[in-house]
Amino acid sequence: MSGAGTILIVEEDKAARDHLETIFTFLGLTCQTGDSADCLSYLDSAPQNIDVCLLGTLPQGTDAAELMRRYPSCAFIVSRKDSITGKAPNNYIGALPENLNYDELISLLHYCQSFNSMKKFTKKPDEKSTQLLKLLVGKGPAITQVRRLIEQVAGTDANVLILGESGTGKEVVARAIHELSGRSKKAFVPVNCGAIPGELLESELFGHEKGAFTGAFAAREGRFELAQGGTLFLDEIGDMPLAMQVKLLRVLQERKFERVGSNKQINADVRIIAATHQNLEQMVADHTFREDLYYRLNVFPIETPPLRDRPDDIPLLIQELVNRHGKEQNISIRFTQRAMLTLMQNEWHGNVRELSNLIERLLILHPNEVVDAPELPPKYRGDDQKLSEADERAALLDAFSSDFAESAEDSAEVAAADQSPIVLPDLPVIEGEEDLAKAFTPNLENGAVNLKDLVSNVEISMIKQALAQTDGVVAKACEILGLRRTTLVEKMKKYGISAQDAL
Repeated sequence: MSGAGTILIVEEDKAARDHLETIFTFLGLTCQTGDSADCLSYLDSAPQNIDVCLLGTLPQGTDAAELMRRYPSCAFIVSRKDSITGKAPNNYIGALPENLNYDELISLLHYCQSFNSMKKFTKKPDEKSTQLLKLLVGKGPAITQVRRLIEQVAGTDANVLILGESGTGKEVVARAIHELSGRSKKAFVPVNCGAIPGELLESELFGHEKGAFTGAFAAREGRFELAQGGTLFLDEIGDMPLAMQVKLLRVLQERKFERVGSNKQINADVRIIAATHQNLEQMVADHTFREDLYYRLNVFPIETPPLRDRPDDIPLLIQELVNRHGKEQNISIRFTQRAMLTLMQNEWHGNVRELSNLIERLLILHPNEVVDAPELPPKYRGDDQKLSEADERAALLDAFSSDFAESAEDSAEVAAADQSPIVLPDLPVIEGEEDLAKAFTPNLENGAVNLKDLVSNVEISMIKQALAQTDGVVAKACEILGLRRTTLVEKMKKYGISAQDAL
């Protein structure tokens, strides 16, 4: 939590106050604390210096909710859920868990960070925008960059093009831009351009007059009219037919449109946000997407990162999804560290949407239980029941190369905690199958053999050879070695091997 900011701890009980101060100092926050009266005076005089305010036991007659309403630009968390009765103010982030849990505590602090990073664009954040910010939570550089770009563009009327794989939250980004903009009081109107037949898309966007075509029994407003003063979100813009692209381009240029069957022009006071999972530049080169429309839409591009590129954010996302899906039925689940590490190593081809579906399924299968790796669906366990020969070799090497722990779980914990490379003694380099066979059948007549060092040397030699054969491309080296990409990357970190070593 480095750089998380300053937390003001308002707590009457000195022992509890010191305990909380120790915890938050350990997490990297600067703590301001003392007598409750002094803390409240400090909050009153300099609220802009406080990033998070933690309310514990308050002086008699002090109401927590009233304090939050008095300082709407400050993020608040409380030490007990019963501190807030009735409807909570919008700057109330949450309550500390009864049994302090690291993951939940970190989630709360990241929600506070998100609130603080975007509050300058909304003087009165509503509940809806607060929920959107929670879905954009994360501590990695990729999602931090997305939040920063949202901050920069939200206050303008510039067209935005959101790029990214399916399930990465492109509509969440679009809604966040709308909610933090000056158009938030007007409608946010989404249109999936790929779900509407081409012959009906013009009527869907611009509306039609009565009798304009067969079946037009009454006049109908289009999405542009419904979004007047607000935001029109054109999802899957890459699926829009070329004929429709021409008409959309004209509207973007002239800011006027006509209903189908009418010659009366209507002003289009609409902000356009478009999104697609396709490569529009390649589509332009293939003449399946108009170049002029591409540049008209691509004023401010935002790329949503795939989930496999932000594994450190998965625990935070899981906690948010558990809270969201379990809220209606008042159920929850928890994950063991082994299960969490397994989920963090998954490829997640369906991205956040796939993760959301998995959490919803686990809530149904294991309500109010602790989920371990074996309870995960087979697809997510990271170990198919039918191992290939290459997978078996990799598993055997993993078993022999555990330098610090006996179990696979302990090995994963050590690898995550200590990324420093291991210094190995000078051992003979293994260059071919004959040397490899000799390495695995050492002669013990002349003395003992350090099996761990021997196997480690085999791994180093084979990894370097695979990287050399693939010009340093890790993904291709994985195929040669029969390893998962995450496993190979961890081994490269462990031995201090860089892809550049192969070049």
